Amino acid sequence: MIIIGLKMMKMNDIGKLLDEVIPEPRCELNYSCDYELLIAVMLSAQTTDKRVNEVTKVLFDRYKDLNELSVADLSEVEQILRPLGSFRKKAIYTIEVAKDLVSNYNSVVPKERKFLEALPGVGRKTVSVFLSEFYDIPEFAVDTHVARVSKRLGISKENDDVLKIESQMKKFFPKEEWARRHKQIVLFGRYYCKAIKPLCSECNLIDYCTCYKNKKKAD
Repeated sequence: MIIIGLKMMKMNDIGKLLDEVIPEPRCELNYSCDYELLIAVMLSAQTTDKRVNEVTKVLFDRYKDLNELSVADLSEVEQILRPLGSFRKKAIYTIEVAKDLVSNYNSVVPKERKFLEALPGVGRKTVSVFLSEFYDIPEFAVDTHVARVSKRLGISKENDDVLKIESQMKKFFPKEEWARRHKQIVLFGRYYCKAIKPLCSECNLIDYCTCYKNKKKAD
């Protein structure tokens, strides 16, 4: 009972501190409909949301709907996506996703995870982000920011894999908070708890940070 009580205190404290530093968390990918969000999240692998927004503005201006995108010329899509890492693969995935949605789902992105994960280039993290953001389905996607912050806060261990971290985050925070906490932690990792040169002097979570405590011991 004492352990459960301490965990609840830590969860409540971390939640309150996240609310202070990021009171209005939001997805930083630009989109206007379901397939634009899905494709944007898929394209965001190994690159920044800022760069994705730059290319998707061109992509979705050039191809006005899924029908146009499904018959797009591969070399033209590659040229648009060139600023992104793995742009050739991502160009193929983009067109194939459009074709699949047009042919099999009446141009509507489904809510079911098993169908989404069957789409080309769409993995678990992409599906979790999409379902949470667009359909408000409780999910907790784990990207590099979530993995890093969860380990520094002692919620996860250094060698835990993505699936284990996802499970731990879902156990740590109440289900009704998953969407909010996920976005907060992504933004917190992006702008404060950076991989290199984290802004510890501006961080209000340092009392819970194992990384900061280890630094202090080393000093």
